[in-house]
Amino acid sequence: MKVWVDADACPVVIKEILFRAAERSKVMVVLVANQAISHPQSAYIRSMQVARGFDVADNEIVRLCEPGDLVITSDIPLAADVLAKDCHTLTPRGERCTQANIQARLSMRDFMDTLRGSGEHSGGPAPLNSADRRAFGNELDGLLRRINNKGQ
Repeated sequence: MKVWVDADACPVVIKEILFRAAERSKVMVVLVANQAISHPQSAYIRSMQVARGFDVADNEIVRLCEPGDLVITSDIPLAADVLAKDCHTLTPRGERCTQANIQARLSMRDFMDTLRGSGEHSGGPAPLNSADRRAFGNELDGLLRRINNKGQ
């Protein structure tokens, strides 16, 4: 099992939580981005730089992830693509995307895109706060436990 991180937009504080989890759980964390991403020296953490371009990092994650892997992303279409490959997904706010909720999330994303296209400005998501970080850490730990227990 690997943890794939859509690292271009992933907040630094979430990456730090992932780095600690990689060491503690001995699970490989792979940061995928179209720029160099710094990370601690570790046998369990690596980065992969891809070419610049629309969805290049997302497409690489979809290509390389395998059933049972975990993908960290706030990109709803990417989450839908990896769910189709039987992977787990988690947003930096600690929200899971699942087969049960992905269609609703895609519909809401499309609706918000339509609103923005018509000139409506929604202001974007609120900044990540301590409750979001705590929710992410708790959900990550729970997912890693469940996934690792299935593999034994």
